[in-house]
Formats: sequence, structure tokens, C-alpha cells
Amino acid sequence: MAAVQSKSKEFKRARNRFTDRITSDGSSRWPVEPGRYRLIAARACPWANRALIVRRLLGLEPVLSLGLAGPVHDQRSWRFHLDPDDRDPVLGIEYLGEAYRAADPDYDGGVTVPAIVDVPSGKVVTNDYPQITLDLSTQWRAHHRPGAPDLYPEQHRDEIDEVNEVVFRDVNNGVYRAGFARDQRPYEKAYHALFERLDWLSQRLQSRRYLVGDTITEADVRLFTTLARFDAVYHGHFKCNRSKLAEMPVLWAYARDLFQTPGFGDTIDFEQIKQHYYVVHEEINPTGIVPAGPDPSGWTTPHRREELGGRPFGDGTPPGPPPPDEAVPGLVAA
Repeated sequence: MAAVQSKSKEFKRARNRFTDRITSDGSSRWPVEPGRYRLIAARACPWANRALIVRRLLGLEPVLSLGLAGPVHDQRSWRFHLDPDDRDPVLGIEYLGEAYRAADPDYDGGVTVPAIVDVPSGKVVTNDYPQITLDLSTQWRAHHRPGAPDLYPEQHRDEIDEVNEVVFRDVNNGVYRAGFARDQRPYEKAYHALFERLDWLSQRLQSRRYLVGDTITEADVRLFTTLARFDAVYHGHFKCNRSKLAEMPVLWAYARDLFQTPGFGDTIDFEQIKQHYYVVHEEINPTGIVPAGPDPSGWTTPHRREELGGRPFGDGTPPGPPPPDEAVPGLVAA
């Protein structure tokens, strides 16, 4: 996470520094090319989790390799301490910051995931998380698996963008604005905006299975990764405690529906999520104690959202199981 200081004591998310795009039409210096790039993510991070889900749904595993940073990092950035010798086996680096400085030796800003690295040069191409997933859908289309869903359909893009904007402001980033506020007033402002938006989402989803249209889109991916962390982290750790997700019937059923959809729940590692937030955020949790709960088994209970209709993958098909080396250890079975 990268933040900047604010005189108002509000949390301000820093802008992404590396915003080059990987394109299929020659409009950038980075062409789509199977095997050339490596997606660096962390299962703990909601922004990286988006890229993991989209890559799975589109079947891009054979053409875009994956490096996973561990849940706990230090001031030197996300590190590959889950890999042998504490180094990414493809890039050969211990810290993701090394790839950032390969692209800009003078860079001294935040190091975030997801990031896409050019393997031959070892340089970060982009850490622009909102654009990364859109480009996986639109620029990498020639390499999608047969039956891949259209997560950003042209006829719904304006509505998807509108929903994404308010969900980012009030929910995705809203939990951080509450959790990292340095004064009561900005905390309460973020808190109330968050739950007003969650109530709005509950109303929107009461009679429709998905946020936009009748299939899963980019909008559902972006909301899901925050909901998946809500009770485990944001409710207590970030003081977003008006209601647990499990106490909001519509959103809880919606989140379980997605969790039980191939490509979503099989990317979630609740233990890594808790380890990251409760250990790394020393200013919020100085003891570093990681909570034992909540019990994740509720994620696999019936949701009955299929009664609303909808076609999860449109005219496409669900993805197959994740590659064995990318499976989440101890995954809660959906």
C-alpha cells in the first residue's frame, strides 16, 4: 500500500508511478507477447487479488506467468520469502522493489502489487492496478482460453465504469480511509460513506445477481475482493464495525455466490490476508497478534442467488482448476 500524508489527517492513496500499458495494437512500446511478462501479486492484497481472479477467469496462465510475494513485507517492499532461497525463481530477485529500481534507479516511492514485470530486462512495466485487469480483458484477448467470459463488454462499459468509480471511492478505498484516518472526523466521514454505499449495493443486488447486466463483469471482481476481506480484517482492524458482512444478508449471499464460482474463491487465502494486515500495520496493531477467527466455513454454505437467474460466464464456460503450483494451500472447499 502506498499513501501520502494529508494535512486534513485523511488517508490519501498515492498515484501509481508506472503506468505504461501492454497493448496488442502497437500503441505502446510493450507489445502483448506470450511468455515475456510476469505478473507479480500477493494473495493478501485486494488490488492484486483482482488480477489473480481475472487471469484465472480468462485462462491466461500459460502466457502470463505468476510470481507470488508473501503476506508480510518490510520497509524494503514485498518480498519473495515463500520461494526457495527467498527469491522469485524467474526474476531472481528477493524484493519487488528491485524490479522497480531496474525501471527507474532513482525511484524511492511505494512498491505495490500487482505489478507486471518484463522478464528479459527485469523492469517493472506497470503497477497501474485498475488498468491491468482491463487490459487483460481487452488487449490479451487473442490469448484467452476457449469459453473465456467477456468481463468488460462494450455495451456495458459506461455502466461498469460508473459503478467502479463509486465502489472504489466508498468501498475499496473507503475501508482504508476509515482504517488509516488520523482523526475522528475523517474516520467517521469514511465510515458513514462506506456503509451508505454498502446499503446502496445491497439494494441494487436484491433483485439482480450481478452488478451490471446478467453476467460476471469487472465490477463484480472489484467489489468481491473487498467483501472477501471484510469480516476477517476490515470490520475489526479498520474499525468498519457497523455490521459484519455476514450480517448484511444480500451482500453476504452475493459474496458467497462469487466465492463458490470457479476463479474467485480458489484465489482466496484467509490466513495470508490476516497475516498481512495484522502484522504489517504496526501503527494499528502494535502487538502483531493475528486473530484466530473468524471461521471461514460459512463461505461454502448455500446462497440461493441462482434463483435470480443470470449466467455467470455468459455464453462461455467456467475455468478449470488452477495449476497445481498455484493452488491455495488449505483452501476452504467451495
